[in-house]
Amino acid sequence: MINWRGLLLAGLLAQGVVADEGMWLLNQPPKEKLQRDYNFDLKPEWLDHLMKSSVRFNNGGSGAFVSQDGLVVTNHHIGSDSLQKLSKPGRDLVQQGFVARSLKDEAPCPDLELNVLQSIEDITAQVEASVKAGSTGEQAANARRSFISGLEKSESEKSGLRCDVVTLYLGGAYHLYRYKKYTDVRLVMAPEQGAAFFGGDADNFEYPRYDFDVCLFRVYENGKPLNGNPYLKWNAQGVKPGDLVFVSGHPGRTNRLETLARLEHLRDQTLPFRLAALRSQEMALRLYSQRGPEQRRQAQAELYGVANARKAYSGQHFGLLDQDLMGTKRQREQAHRQAVAQDGRWSQESGPAWDNIVKAQTQLGGYEKEYYLFEQHLALQGTLFEFARHLARWSQEKDKANGDRLREYRDSNLDSLWQEVLSSADIYPDLETAELTASLGFAAETLGATHPTVQQLLQGKSPEARAHELVSGSSLGRVAARKRYRDLSSAELKAQGDPLIDLALAIDEASRKLRRRYELEVMEPELSAYASIARSQFALQGKDLAPDATFTLRLSYGKVGGYREGGRTLPFATTLGEAFACARQHQNEEPFRLPKRWWDGQKRLNLNMAYDFVSTADTIGGNSGSPVVNRQGEVVGVNFDRNRHGLSRNFLYTDLQARHISVHSPVVLELLEKLYGCPRVVAELRSGKRP
Repeated sequence: MINWRGLLLAGLLAQGVVADEGMWLLNQPPKEKLQRDYNFDLKPEWLDHLMKSSVRFNNGGSGAFVSQDGLVVTNHHIGSDSLQKLSKPGRDLVQQGFVARSLKDEAPCPDLELNVLQSIEDITAQVEASVKAGSTGEQAANARRSFISGLEKSESEKSGLRCDVVTLYLGGAYHLYRYKKYTDVRLVMAPEQGAAFFGGDADNFEYPRYDFDVCLFRVYENGKPLNGNPYLKWNAQGVKPGDLVFVSGHPGRTNRLETLARLEHLRDQTLPFRLAALRSQEMALRLYSQRGPEQRRQAQAELYGVANARKAYSGQHFGLLDQDLMGTKRQREQAHRQAVAQDGRWSQESGPAWDNIVKAQTQLGGYEKEYYLFEQHLALQGTLFEFARHLARWSQEKDKANGDRLREYRDSNLDSLWQEVLSSADIYPDLETAELTASLGFAAETLGATHPTVQQLLQGKSPEARAHELVSGSSLGRVAARKRYRDLSSAELKAQGDPLIDLALAIDEASRKLRRRYELEVMEPELSAYASIARSQFALQGKDLAPDATFTLRLSYGKVGGYREGGRTLPFATTLGEAFACARQHQNEEPFRLPKRWWDGQKRLNLNMAYDFVSTADTIGGNSGSPVVNRQGEVVGVNFDRNRHGLSRNFLYTDLQARHISVHSPVVLELLEKLYGCPRVVAELRSGKRP
């Protein structure tokens, strides 16, 4: 009898499995690990309360309820999209901050949706049963899509909740997530950008840090503050080195279970291309920002997001260039494949899976750039084309059966879609033109001017002239026009003569073909291959293995503590006094400039108070804004970043130097009370209810 577990264990021990690894499903929590490593008894009631207190920001972040009256905490950089949309010329809330002195001053946010998870159900058996034995790849994809769309619709109608089927273990499992959805969300408090993003791009993904990256919102229901929802108590004492902490958030995407072939493709093709596109977009936004203060205000939130993505992807790429990391992945995969090869049943079922993934990645290489440029519209950056694409496709999708539609146009997703497309937020034509000019130029540089779709995009004009023609001739900047277009048939929409709509329709056939090819040649074969690999892993290890992140609620845990770097010991936390010292060291110049109110109020502060702290908990992009809680489930911090050593955690967890970074809970009370004049918010955080 082959000792499968022994073979795999040998491979894992060679790399040193770290106890704190894992972004754990809440319906498969690491109860035994926590009991063994930290003597912590993870009770179902504790976990359920944490789940229903945690919040997903649908623009890409996390947060938590921190009072019974709907008060929600997240990061400033997660709130910056709403801050930008609430700003006007001469009133820049991103830079200046915002404080609602009373309930009536809390500002409604356009198009912001928050989701709160209510339950998770494992439906793997039902999804797998929907695909008949012997189905072709296309038949399997169609059957699975039809079953999932039907289930999401019926569950939403039955429960009144948002219901999403989530693919886990890259195809090894399927779970149904049910969410409460809130769309009346109002801004309560935000600090200035200079305090929230002190150090700017230079300090992004670095440590030590001195950032007050906090933003507060309130959820309303039927015009009144949400009342009675579970919430997390705010802890006024915070943490000390060695403390066990938990992070409850929505990590976006990791690649830990992907094969070596997939990671090599990511290293050599996908990431370099995505980085080139991001650099082009970032340069366009920086140049636009240099035109003047108003242009800088218009572009700042998007520029932050693009620069942050560029730095994150660069860190991931550097990680994949690290021979130690790739060697560890290779060793782990070889151990697994050896175990599979030596067992008759699994050798037949899972043996070909790795080769099938190689084949899928090889095929993808032939059209990947086109897929990203046209279907993911990297060639057509900007809000207006995104609206045009949705309206053009909706005119074609709405008459189809729900199960036959593209995923984003299924009934279960329409409310969220139209909240985005019909947003009242301002759109800036000059900014749209600048972004579109750069992305059209990037497409021509990448594929060449003679590429048929590039010719459709440019119509014989320069990127700048074509972008100006498209933006200036379109009515999509007006909400009323978008509402009218939504109700038109495909033929009626074509008759409107809107150039952006016309372009979306003109390239739609080519874009759909790329999407379908990607689904059938890459997604479907890989779903099957990874499902097979996952089943063999479950047989070897059980399910004591966290799936890759999917922007769904996960539980991570770790220990508060500093680390060694470059011959020095970095402490578990920075202090308020060190923030002022850092500003002085840089002559209080951007990006190390503290706001005036900080200097004016410096003497009122406890400068020895711990400011930002680090722990080993396993986090990634999407965890921004996540509550960091102690054993009692009380908030001791607000997660906002990783250090640069944590960027390679997309592929392999390490706690040697990698840390996530959080704002300390006591310092939030200190700053709100002594600098920002927020007594009602401080009282609400301390008591858990509005004063």
